[in-house]
Amino acid sequence: MLNPMDMTDRRILVTGASSGIGRETAVLLSQLGARIVLVARDRSRLEETRSLLEGSGHRVEPRDLAALDEIPDWLKCIGHEFGELSGLVHCAGSQMTLPLHRVTAGQVAKLMEINLIAAIMLAKGLRQREVHASPGSLVLLSSAMGLVGSVGISVYSSTKSAIVGLTKSLALEMARDGLRVNCVAPAFVETPMFVDAKNRFGAEQMAAIESAHPLGIGKARDVANAIAFLLADTGRWITGTTLVVDGGYTAQ
Repeated sequence: MLNPMDMTDRRILVTGASSGIGRETAVLLSQLGARIVLVARDRSRLEETRSLLEGSGHRVEPRDLAALDEIPDWLKCIGHEFGELSGLVHCAGSQMTLPLHRVTAGQVAKLMEINLIAAIMLAKGLRQREVHASPGSLVLLSSAMGLVGSVGISVYSSTKSAIVGLTKSLALEMARDGLRVNCVAPAFVETPMFVDAKNRFGAEQMAAIESAHPLGIGKARDVANAIAFLLADTGRWITGTTLVVDGGYTAQ
């Protein structure tokens, strides 16, 4: 049976693979036949993810992406030891809800590091000849909050808006290397990060969030499906785009 999303024996690196969208993406890609490099800071949680994967030949890579300048050389080692990557998905990221009058420059810099600068350095590393296969695909995670505004998330929104612009420019620059670059922009999704936020919200605030999603709150698999679509041959003629997966959140 034809499966246009088949990724048998392709090597895909997924950051943020210890939970949430990153973990679900890794699981789905393994079900599609890919061999996965799992990246996050916590080895034990990465091992939990690996136990959920189908197939064999997967690799656990505990890594703190805050060591930004080391990322390209680290990816070069991955390419030499694991083989050329057909895809890279940057799911790792942080969220901050804070009113403007309480924001510090240090908090802005910290959020920019993981949400934006790490994405830039991963793209730089992937572009190296010994790291990527051709054709190859880079998928970054933006957010619906990078497309619309909301009170208290100006810093987070700015990092995710930056991913949209970064995606467009990288798509043009990396096309000559046989690499496509796209991003996915989810709205609220049931992940551990959302559960933490839910515990801080009152019943009225949660009701407002839920009502803003005509199709309801999303699942991590909903986002993983979109990521897989962009990585697979189904996305072979798509680059520089933002795929919004938000249950209708930004349609209003």
